[in-house]
Amino acid sequence: MIDKNVFLAFFTTSVILALSPGPDNLFVMAQSARKGRMTGLFVTLGLATGLLGHTVAVAFGLAALLRASTIWFSILKFIGAAYLFFLAWQAFRAGVSTAAKEEVQAISKENLYRRGIIMNLTNPKVSLFFMAFLPQFADPRHGSMMLQFFQLGGIFIMATMLVFGVISFVAGGLGERFSNSAIAQKVVNRTAAAVFIGLAVKLALSER
Repeated sequence: MIDKNVFLAFFTTSVILALSPGPDNLFVMAQSARKGRMTGLFVTLGLATGLLGHTVAVAFGLAALLRASTIWFSILKFIGAAYLFFLAWQAFRAGVSTAAKEEVQAISKENLYRRGIIMNLTNPKVSLFFMAFLPQFADPRHGSMMLQFFQLGGIFIMATMLVFGVISFVAGGLGERFSNSAIAQKVVNRTAAAVFIGLAVKLALSER
């Protein structure tokens, strides 16, 4: 089991990291601003599921493959970059509508959830980050290292969902205020497209 002091230190650090501008929280912010709070929340659930996958990878040592293999790292990051470019293209081509609720309903909860999973799992730097970050808070004296990795991963996911939930609520609220303005919708869509492109380029150019 994880010591209470370690829990507090890790949870605080996780919240700070979740608040730091990065691909995932910017993604949630852009989606929430475009399509509302519920969109951001379902994307957040998908991202959290992706983090669970990275936790499993670290716990079983699979992340070592990404660290050792340049080919697999490159394949995964380019898949992620291509997906972000696709989302940017969708945002850029999005039409203007005063019926914001109808637009949100056009994207199913399953698709939003899946979008978050893909966004997170196709970023190999998350696995490498987990591999470097989690062991700093695990101690063999406190029992199974694998169990501690799962516990730490769960704490990180909890902190991420808390922070991203707030981001979804705030960004979604701002987006709803401008939902009946054609000009504002166009600005939000173009801004979201620019954010997605920026994230795609950053991911594509990233190194281990």
